[in-house]
Amino acid sequence: MSDKSGLRVDAERNRQQILVAAEELFLERGAGVPLDEVAKRAKVGIGTLYRRFPTREELLAATSNERFLLLAEASRARDADHDPDAAIRAYLEELALNTSTYQSLAASLGTVVECGTPGCNAITAEGNRLLRRAQEAGAVRPDVTFADFIYVVSAISIALEKDSSPKTRVIHLVNLFLSGIAVR
Repeated sequence: MSDKSGLRVDAERNRQQILVAAEELFLERGAGVPLDEVAKRAKVGIGTLYRRFPTREELLAATSNERFLLLAEASRARDADHDPDAAIRAYLEELALNTSTYQSLAASLGTVVECGTPGCNAITAEGNRLLRRAQEAGAVRPDVTFADFIYVVSAISIALEKDSSPKTRVIHLVNLFLSGIAVR
């Protein structure tokens, strides 16, 4: 007996319990919460947690999956209404705000986006698409990479972890970054 994910029903139930517990704890205490506490809250053994999510980053990617999918979808949906610069600006602002969902997620964002979840793949593909579009339009320097986006989003998110109203600061810091990578 298995479900559509290919896991046995009890294994899928354990996976979902782990994701719910991780989401709760990450929101409450940040991405650095001990994984044994996640397992305890999920009412599974630590071995079960590690079988489903061998690394903290894979667990973070899984809990961020839906947010990342929605971010990429929203970016694609507004594409026709934005020039390349505005599209990158909106994408980076949203990614920085999403990265701030869990305190300390920003420190491992680069590894998280490489985990291969549908959400991670979607934000990577969308970021690369927006970057190519802006470079082809001559709006962004040709030496800028998607990795540069991740470094900057991580830095912005880390800088704003204790900020009570990060949205205004995110907009300002993204503007500073985009001014620096603009073709002159």
